[in-house]
Amino acid sequence: MAHRSKLAASFKIKRLRTIFIIYWFLLAYIIAALVWWFIALMQQNNILTEYKLQQLHANAADQQRINKIEQDKKRKTTQYIGEGVTFLLLILAGAVFIFRVVRRQFKQSQQQQNFMMAITHELKTPIAVTKLNLETLQKHKLSTDQQQRLITNTLQEANRLNDLCNNMLLASQIEAGGYKVTNEEIDLTSLVHNCIQDFIIRYPQRNIETDLQQNIFFTGDRLLLQIAINNLLDNAIKYSPRESKVAVGLRTKNNTIALLVKDEGKGIAEEEKEKVFDKFYRAGNMYTKGAKGTGLGLFLTKKIVQQHDGNIILTNNHPHGCNFVISFKES
Repeated sequence: MAHRSKLAASFKIKRLRTIFIIYWFLLAYIIAALVWWFIALMQQNNILTEYKLQQLHANAADQQRINKIEQDKKRKTTQYIGEGVTFLLLILAGAVFIFRVVRRQFKQSQQQQNFMMAITHELKTPIAVTKLNLETLQKHKLSTDQQQRLITNTLQEANRLNDLCNNMLLASQIEAGGYKVTNEEIDLTSLVHNCIQDFIIRYPQRNIETDLQQNIFFTGDRLLLQIAINNLLDNAIKYSPRESKVAVGLRTKNNTIALLVKDEGKGIAEEEKEKVFDKFYRAGNMYTKGAKGTGLGLFLTKKIVQQHDGNIILTNNHPHGCNFVISFKES
Protein backbone atom coordinates (compact mmCIF):
# COMPACT_ATOMS: atom_id res chain seq x y z
CA MET A 1 0.00 0.00 0.00
CA ALA A 2 2.76 2.45 0.95
CA HIS A 3 4.70 1.53 -2.23
CA ARG A 4 1.61 2.22 -4.36
CA SER A 5 1.08 5.54 -2.65
CA LYS A 6 4.70 6.53 -3.31
CA LEU A 7 4.36 5.53 -6.98
CA ALA A 8 1.13 7.52 -7.27
CA ALA A 9 2.76 10.54 -5.62
CA SER A 10 5.80 10.25 -7.93
CA PHE A 11 3.51 10.05 -10.98
CA LYS A 12 1.60 13.15 -9.85
CA ILE A 13 4.84 15.07 -9.35
CA LYS A 14 6.07 14.10 -12.84
CA ARG A 15 2.73 15.04 -14.35
CA LEU A 16 2.80 18.39 -12.55
CA ARG A 17 6.32 19.07 -13.83
CA THR A 18 5.15 18.33 -17.36
CA ILE A 19 2.19 20.68 -16.95
CA PHE A 20 4.45 23.42 -15.59
CA ILE A 21 6.87 23.00 -18.51
CA ILE A 22 4.00 23.33 -20.99
CA TYR A 23 2.62 26.26 -19.00
CA TRP A 24 5.90 28.21 -19.04
CA PHE A 25 6.43 27.37 -22.72
CA LEU A 26 3.01 28.77 -23.63
CA LEU A 27 3.62 31.82 -21.47
CA ALA A 28 6.97 32.45 -23.18
CA TYR A 29 5.27 31.99 -26.58
CA ILE A 30 2.54 34.52 -25.71
CA ILE A 31 5.09 37.09 -24.51
CA ALA A 32 7.21 36.53 -27.63
CA ALA A 33 4.11 37.01 -29.80
CA LEU A 34 3.31 40.23 -27.94
CA VAL A 35 6.85 41.53 -28.49
CA TRP A 36 6.69 40.56 -32.20
CA TRP A 37 3.33 42.36 -32.51
CA PHE A 38 4.82 45.48 -30.92
CA ILE A 39 7.86 45.46 -33.19
CA ALA A 40 5.70 44.89 -36.28
CA LEU A 41 3.40 47.80 -35.39
CA MET A 42 6.37 50.10 -34.75
CA GLN A 43 7.90 49.18 -38.10
CA GLN A 44 4.57 49.71 -39.82
CA ASN A 45 4.21 53.09 -38.11
CA ASN A 46 7.70 54.15 -39.25
CA ILE A 47 7.11 52.99 -42.83
CA LEU A 48 3.74 54.76 -43.00
CA THR A 49 5.24 57.97 -41.62
CA GLU A 50 8.10 57.89 -44.12
CA TYR A 51 5.66 57.33 -46.97
CA LYS A 52 3.50 60.30 -45.90
CA LEU A 53 6.56 62.54 -45.59
CA GLN A 54 7.77 61.54 -49.04
CA GLN A 55 4.36 62.37 -50.49
CA LEU A 56 4.38 65.76 -48.82
CA HIS A 57 7.90 66.58 -50.01
CA ALA A 58 6.89 65.66 -53.53
CA ASN A 59 3.97 68.10 -53.31
CA ALA A 60 6.05 70.81 -51.62
CA ALA A 61 3.87 70.70 -48.50
CA ASP A 62 4.22 73.22 -45.70
CA GLN A 63 5.96 72.62 -42.37
CA GLN A 64 2.68 72.48 -40.46
CA ARG A 65 1.54 69.30 -42.19
CA ILE A 66 4.96 67.73 -41.66
CA ASN A 67 4.74 68.49 -37.93
CA LYS A 68 1.26 66.93 -37.82
CA ILE A 69 2.59 63.70 -39.36
CA GLU A 70 5.43 63.61 -36.82
CA GLN A 71 2.96 64.15 -33.98
CA ASP A 72 0.76 61.33 -35.30
CA LYS A 73 3.80 59.08 -35.33
CA LYS A 74 4.65 59.93 -31.71
CA ARG A 75 1.02 59.48 -30.65
CA LYS A 76 0.81 56.02 -32.20
CA THR A 77 4.19 55.08 -30.75
CA THR A 78 2.95 56.08 -27.28
CA GLN A 79 -0.30 54.19 -27.91
CA TYR A 80 1.54 51.00 -28.94
CA ILE A 81 3.90 51.22 -25.97
CA GLY A 82 0.98 51.77 -23.58
CA GLU A 83 -1.06 48.90 -25.03
CA GLY A 84 1.95 46.61 -25.08
CA VAL A 85 2.90 47.33 -21.47
CA THR A 86 -0.73 46.94 -20.36
CA PHE A 87 -1.12 43.58 -22.11
CA LEU A 88 2.24 42.42 -20.79
CA LEU A 89 1.34 43.33 -17.21
CA LEU A 90 -2.07 41.65 -17.53
CA ILE A 91 -0.47 38.50 -18.93
CA LEU A 92 2.19 38.40 -16.19
CA ALA A 93 -0.38 39.10 -13.45
CA GLY A 94 -2.63 36.33 -14.77
CA ALA A 95 0.33 33.98 -15.08
CA VAL A 96 1.47 34.64 -11.51
CA PHE A 97 -2.09 34.26 -10.20
CA ILE A 98 -2.64 30.96 -12.02
CA PHE A 99 0.76 29.68 -10.94
CA ARG A 100 0.07 30.47 -7.29
CA VAL A 101 -3.40 28.91 -7.42
CA VAL A 102 -2.10 25.73 -9.05
CA ARG A 103 0.83 25.52 -6.64
CA ARG A 104 -1.48 26.06 -3.65
CA GLN A 105 -3.90 23.42 -4.94
CA PHE A 106 -1.06 20.97 -5.47
CA LYS A 107 0.32 21.70 -2.00
CA GLN A 108 -3.10 21.12 -0.45
CA SER A 109 -3.49 17.94 -2.47
CA GLN A 110 -0.12 16.70 -1.24
CA GLN A 111 -0.98 17.57 2.36
CA GLN A 112 -4.34 15.82 2.11
CA GLN A 113 -2.69 12.77 0.55
CA ASN A 114 -0.11 12.69 3.36
CA PHE A 115 -2.95 13.13 5.86
CA MET A 116 -4.89 10.21 4.40
CA MET A 117 -1.79 7.99 4.54
CA ALA A 118 -1.10 9.07 8.12
CA ILE A 119 -4.70 8.72 9.26
CA THR A 120 -4.93 5.26 7.74
CA HIS A 121 -1.89 4.19 9.72
CA GLU A 122 -3.08 5.95 12.86
CA LEU A 123 -6.46 4.22 12.68
CA LYS A 124 -5.20 0.77 11.79
CA THR A 125 -2.51 0.61 14.47
CA PRO A 126 -4.75 0.86 17.58
CA ILE A 127 -7.33 -1.40 15.98
CA ALA A 128 -4.69 -4.03 15.22
CA VAL A 129 -3.19 -3.80 18.73
CA THR A 130 -6.62 -4.02 20.35
CA LYS A 131 -7.57 -7.01 18.24
CA LEU A 132 -4.31 -8.78 19.03
CA ASN A 133 -4.68 -8.15 22.77
CA LEU A 134 -8.25 -9.43 22.82
CA GLU A 135 -7.33 -12.53 20.83
CA THR A 136 -4.47 -13.18 23.25
CA LEU A 137 -6.84 -12.88 26.21
CA GLN A 138 -9.29 -15.19 24.49
CA LYS A 139 -6.90 -17.94 23.39
CA HIS A 140 -4.39 -18.08 26.23
CA LYS A 141 -4.61 -18.56 29.95
CA LEU A 142 -2.70 -15.64 31.38
CA SER A 143 -1.83 -14.60 34.87
CA THR A 144 -3.66 -11.71 36.48
CA ASP A 145 -0.69 -9.39 35.96
CA GLN A 146 -0.43 -10.32 32.30
CA GLN A 147 -4.14 -9.75 31.82
CA GLN A 148 -3.94 -6.35 33.48
CA ARG A 149 -1.02 -5.32 31.27
CA LEU A 150 -2.94 -6.31 28.13
CA ILE A 151 -6.09 -4.57 29.32
CA THR A 152 -4.14 -1.42 30.19
CA ASN A 153 -2.47 -1.44 26.77
CA THR A 154 -5.83 -1.96 25.08
CA LEU A 155 -7.34 0.97 26.97
CA GLN A 156 -4.39 3.16 25.97
CA GLU A 157 -4.92 2.33 22.32
CA ALA A 158 -8.67 2.95 22.70
CA ASN A 159 -7.95 6.34 24.27
CA ARG A 160 -5.54 7.15 21.45
CA LEU A 161 -8.18 6.20 18.88
CA ASN A 162 -10.77 8.29 20.73
CA ASP A 163 -8.45 11.33 20.78
CA LEU A 164 -7.78 10.93 17.08
CA CYS A 165 -11.48 10.74 16.23
CA ASN A 166 -12.21 13.76 18.45
CA ASN A 167 -9.54 15.80 16.66
CA MET A 168 -10.87 14.88 13.23
CA LEU A 169 -14.52 15.53 14.05
CA LEU A 170 -13.83 18.71 15.98
CA ALA A 171 -11.56 20.17 13.29
CA SER A 172 -14.29 19.57 10.72
CA GLN A 173 -17.01 21.08 12.93
CA ILE A 174 -15.00 24.16 13.86
CA GLU A 175 -14.05 24.90 10.24
CA ALA A 176 -17.67 24.47 9.15
CA GLY A 177 -18.91 26.65 12.01
CA GLY A 178 -21.01 23.78 13.34
CA TYR A 179 -19.56 23.64 16.86
CA LYS A 180 -21.14 25.87 19.50
CA VAL A 181 -18.80 26.83 22.31
CA THR A 182 -20.27 26.19 25.74
CA ASN A 183 -18.91 28.64 28.29
CA GLU A 184 -18.75 27.62 31.94
CA GLU A 185 -16.52 28.43 34.86
CA ILE A 186 -13.72 25.86 34.91
CA ASP A 187 -11.14 25.03 37.52
CA LEU A 188 -8.30 25.21 35.02
CA THR A 189 -5.76 23.94 37.54
CA SER A 190 -7.81 20.80 38.10
CA LEU A 191 -8.38 20.33 34.37
CA VAL A 192 -4.66 20.55 33.54
CA HIS A 193 -3.82 18.26 36.48
CA ASN A 194 -6.31 15.61 35.30
CA CYS A 195 -4.92 15.73 31.75
CA ILE A 196 -1.39 15.27 33.09
CA GLN A 197 -2.45 12.35 35.28
CA ASP A 198 -4.03 10.66 32.28
CA PHE A 199 -0.75 10.94 30.35
CA ILE A 200 1.23 9.67 33.35
CA ILE A 201 -0.98 6.57 33.37
CA ARG A 202 -0.67 6.15 29.61
CA TYR A 203 3.08 6.75 29.59
CA PRO A 204 4.39 5.60 32.99
CA GLN A 205 7.98 5.55 31.73
CA ARG A 206 7.96 9.25 30.86
CA ASN A 207 9.18 11.99 33.19
CA ILE A 208 6.48 14.68 33.37
CA GLU A 209 7.20 17.54 35.77
CA THR A 210 4.44 19.91 36.87
CA ASP A 211 4.32 23.39 38.37
CA LEU A 212 0.65 24.30 38.68
CA GLN A 213 -0.62 27.31 40.56
CA GLN A 214 -3.72 26.38 42.53
CA ASN A 215 -7.24 27.80 42.19
CA ILE A 216 -6.95 29.23 38.69
CA PHE A 217 -10.42 29.56 37.19
CA PHE A 218 -11.35 30.38 33.61
CA THR A 219 -14.61 30.66 31.67
CA GLY A 220 -14.58 28.49 28.56
CA ASP A 221 -15.52 25.21 26.92
CA ARG A 222 -14.26 22.34 29.06
CA LEU A 223 -14.10 19.79 26.22
CA LEU A 224 -12.26 22.13 23.84
CA LEU A 225 -9.73 23.18 26.47
CA GLN A 226 -9.13 19.57 27.47
CA ILE A 227 -8.46 18.65 23.84
CA ALA A 228 -6.06 21.59 23.44
CA ILE A 229 -4.12 20.61 26.58
CA ASN A 230 -4.02 16.95 25.53
CA ASN A 231 -2.74 17.89 22.08
CA LEU A 232 0.15 19.88 23.54
CA LEU A 233 1.05 17.09 25.97
CA ASP A 234 0.81 14.48 23.24
CA ASN A 235 2.94 16.62 20.96
CA ALA A 236 5.64 17.08 23.63
CA ILE A 237 5.81 13.36 24.38
CA LYS A 238 5.66 12.34 20.74
CA TYR A 239 8.53 14.55 19.58
CA SER A 240 10.97 14.14 22.46
CA PRO A 241 13.22 11.23 23.53
CA ARG A 242 11.78 8.74 25.98
CA GLU A 243 14.38 9.52 28.64
CA SER A 244 13.88 13.30 28.40
CA LYS A 245 11.72 15.54 30.58
CA VAL A 246 8.40 17.18 29.74
CA ALA A 247 7.53 20.19 31.91
CA VAL A 248 4.05 21.66 32.35
CA GLY A 249 3.41 24.96 34.09
CA LEU A 250 0.30 27.00 34.84
CA ARG A 251 0.57 30.53 36.24
CA THR A 252 -1.26 33.84 36.44
CA LYS A 253 0.45 37.21 36.12
CA ASN A 254 -0.90 40.67 35.33
CA ASN A 255 -4.43 39.31 34.76
CA THR A 256 -3.08 36.78 32.25
CA ILE A 257 -3.26 32.99 32.55
CA ALA A 258 -0.26 31.25 31.00
CA LEU A 259 -0.03 27.52 30.29
CA LEU A 260 3.46 26.31 29.37
CA VAL A 261 4.31 22.90 27.89
CA LYS A 262 8.05 22.39 27.43
CA ASP A 263 9.87 19.45 25.87
CA GLU A 264 13.51 18.52 25.18
CA GLY A 265 13.12 17.22 21.65
CA LYS A 266 14.87 18.20 18.43
CA GLY A 267 13.04 21.50 18.20
CA ILE A 268 11.50 23.17 15.18
CA ALA A 269 13.29 25.33 12.61
CA GLU A 270 12.54 29.06 12.65
CA GLU A 271 10.96 29.02 9.18
CA GLU A 272 8.50 26.33 10.30
CA LYS A 273 7.39 27.82 13.61
CA GLU A 274 4.27 29.41 12.09
CA LYS A 275 3.61 26.61 9.60
CA VAL A 276 3.21 23.94 12.30
CA PHE A 277 -0.17 25.49 13.15
CA ASP A 278 -1.42 24.98 9.57
CA LYS A 279 -3.84 22.20 8.82
CA PHE A 280 -2.17 18.88 7.86
CA TYR A 281 1.29 20.44 8.17
CA ARG A 282 4.08 18.44 9.76
CA ALA A 283 7.62 19.69 10.32
CA GLY A 284 9.93 18.63 7.53
CA ASN A 285 12.87 16.91 9.22
CA MET A 286 13.29 13.17 9.35
CA TYR A 287 12.89 13.09 13.13
CA THR A 288 9.41 14.56 13.13
CA LYS A 289 8.29 12.83 9.96
CA GLY A 290 9.10 9.50 11.59
CA ALA A 291 6.80 10.18 14.54
CA LYS A 292 3.12 9.34 14.57
CA GLY A 293 0.72 12.12 13.75
CA THR A 294 -1.80 13.56 11.31
CA GLY A 295 -0.97 17.28 11.32
CA LEU A 296 -4.26 18.20 13.02
CA GLY A 297 -3.23 18.56 16.67
CA LEU A 298 -1.56 21.98 16.66
CA PHE A 299 -3.95 23.30 14.03
CA LEU A 300 -6.90 22.39 16.23
CA THR A 301 -5.18 23.69 19.37
CA LYS A 302 -4.67 27.12 17.80
CA LYS A 303 -8.31 27.21 16.66
CA ILE A 304 -9.49 26.38 20.19
CA VAL A 305 -7.24 29.02 21.73
CA GLN A 306 -8.47 31.64 19.25
CA GLN A 307 -12.09 30.76 20.04
CA HIS A 308 -11.32 31.59 23.67
CA ASP A 309 -9.73 34.94 22.68
CA GLY A 310 -6.33 33.59 23.63
CA ASN A 311 -2.94 33.36 22.00
CA ILE A 312 -0.46 30.53 21.44
CA ILE A 313 3.23 30.98 20.66
CA LEU A 314 6.10 28.62 19.99
CA THR A 315 9.64 29.40 21.15
CA ASN A 316 12.88 27.48 21.56
CA ASN A 317 13.66 25.59 24.71
CA HIS A 318 17.33 25.78 25.66
CA PRO A 319 19.53 23.98 24.95
CA HIS A 320 17.05 22.16 22.69
CA GLY A 321 13.35 21.48 22.39
CA CYS A 322 10.17 23.55 22.17
CA ASN A 323 8.13 25.80 24.44
CA PHE A 324 4.42 26.09 23.69
CA VAL A 325 2.75 28.89 25.64
CA ILE A 326 -1.00 29.46 25.71
CA SER A 327 -2.16 32.72 27.27
CA PHE A 328 -5.69 33.80 28.21
CA LYS A 329 -7.07 36.90 29.82
CA GLU A 330 -8.47 36.13 33.26
CA SER A 331 -12.26 35.90 33.27
